[in-house]
Amino acid sequence: MLRQYRMFAAYNRWANAQVYAAAAELSDAEFRSDRGAFFGSLHRTLNHLLVADRIWMKRFTGTGEAPTSLDAVLFEEFDALPVARKAEDERIIGWTGTLDETSLAANFTYSPVSQPIAITQPLWTALSHLFNHQTHHRGQCHMTLTALGKPSLGLDLIYFLRSEGREWM
Repeated sequence: MLRQYRMFAAYNRWANAQVYAAAAELSDAEFRSDRGAFFGSLHRTLNHLLVADRIWMKRFTGTGEAPTSLDAVLFEEFDALPVARKAEDERIIGWTGTLDETSLAANFTYSPVSQPIAITQPLWTALSHLFNHQTHHRGQCHMTLTALGKPSLGLDLIYFLRSEGREWM
């Protein structure tokens, strides 16, 4: 499982770079336009992804900032978002590199932002959620971009594996 999670961390960085490159081509009005995604606009969805990753990484590592609201807007302007996204992606890659099978199998306890209760589950299940959550909301980013009339992005894992991700094959 370690190799798979490390691959997902690398894929996550690659896929985020594709979304951010497409977002960089938008006007500010397009970037903020509500196109029906769960968080409305690309602006709010990209902020949410960063918020959620920071919350999970704080839970996993005990370090870093963890917003207290899932809909927090960490960065109002686009230019700051890709810098923060790249740093968080590198943090995730670095942290997955420190894991071993024992730590993945160990129980992990945290409290959700939405409910102040203790939840205990194996770490590997929470880490699976982190990457699945990214994929879920990147799909909404993709939908938002196409709703704005922009080209469809090839974000499938297999595209990563056939290009920058060959080391995982």
